[in-house]
Amino acid sequence: MTRSRLGLLILPVVLWFAPLSVQAAPASEAEMNLYTRIAALNVCIARAAGTDFDKAVAIAGETIAQVIQGGHQSQIAQVGTKPLSIEELRRGSINSAVLGAVEVCPNEVPADVKAKVDEAVKARAPQPKAPVKKP
Repeated sequence: MTRSRLGLLILPVVLWFAPLSVQAAPASEAEMNLYTRIAALNVCIARAAGTDFDKAVAIAGETIAQVIQGGHQSQIAQVGTKPLSIEELRRGSINSAVLGAVEVCPNEVPADVKAKVDEAVKARAPQPKAPVKKP
């Protein structure tokens, strides 16, 4: 076997191991935003192809949960230093996929789901403070 062929065989293994130390850091806010966007787009594409909403969301959520578990040791910087369980990752990833889908492709989200998301977003929004009346 020639050196160049041996190098071509070894290169994928080296490239696979190389990013592990870089990706071991907790997922940053920017990475989480990217993952949410990817999950939302997956839901939108699946829905446009006729996939049931719950199934589309579950697949998108599972994908992101697995990325965080494998690439970031189940850690998300915004949440803290404790690794999250796969169930916690799934719940959060599914929620992110739904929120993202409502933003990216609202016509592909069932009306009842959209209403629940709108209600939850309004509840989390800071309420305006009433002006202080002077005596």
